Amino acid sequence: MDILVVGGHGQIARRLLKLLADQGHTARGLIRKPEQAADLVAAGAVPVLGDLENDKSLDAYVKGADAVVFAAGAGPGSGDARKRTVDLGGAVKLVDAARSTGVRRYVQISSIGADRPDQGGDSMGAYLQAKAEADAYLTASDLDWTVVRPGSLTNDPGTGRVKVSTELGHRGPIPRDDVAAVVAAALAEDHTIGLTFELFTGDTPISQALAEL
Repeated sequence: MDILVVGGHGQIARRLLKLLADQGHTARGLIRKPEQAADLVAAGAVPVLGDLENDKSLDAYVKGADAVVFAAGAGPGSGDARKRTVDLGGAVKLVDAARSTGVRRYVQISSIGADRPDQGGDSMGAYLQAKAEADAYLTASDLDWTVVRPGSLTNDPGTGRVKVSTELGHRGPIPRDDVAAVVAAALAEDHTIGLTFELFTGDTPISQALAEL
């Protein structure tokens, strides 16, 4: 498959692009800075230069893809306004581009707590509200969507064993390695279409955990 990962230089995105490339897919990563391209090439991916925030449309990047993944985020230290333009606005642009170019499959990396953004407080409230609205926009579309809401992200080595649940409201950590592996697996599992699920470190192999959703 040709898979476009938006937010292609992010920590999860680079792991995901490498996994997809290793599986034989055409793994393309949308990046904003030319100097980020070498990291994607080293991972076996194809860098695509574009501006998620300021480009009016993402159609040109999405066209020809079989699936898209939204892995972008304004990041720590960004203001509330940028969370609206990246975490929400970027996701909306990607949904619109997928619909206008005929790309059906869309996987979105969201966050735990997006179902209750009012509990995010001053530090997380704006971020969670942006994620909540982005998820709502996607799930209201006619795309073949999946929303993955990882727990607290760590750089620990992945274990390949997770806990997933469509019953929202849990807490726990998850290595970025395992988030990437779950997204890669979800892209190939049609039964994850139409599901929003939380993701944490657990005891169940990824393929089995997704099969039991």
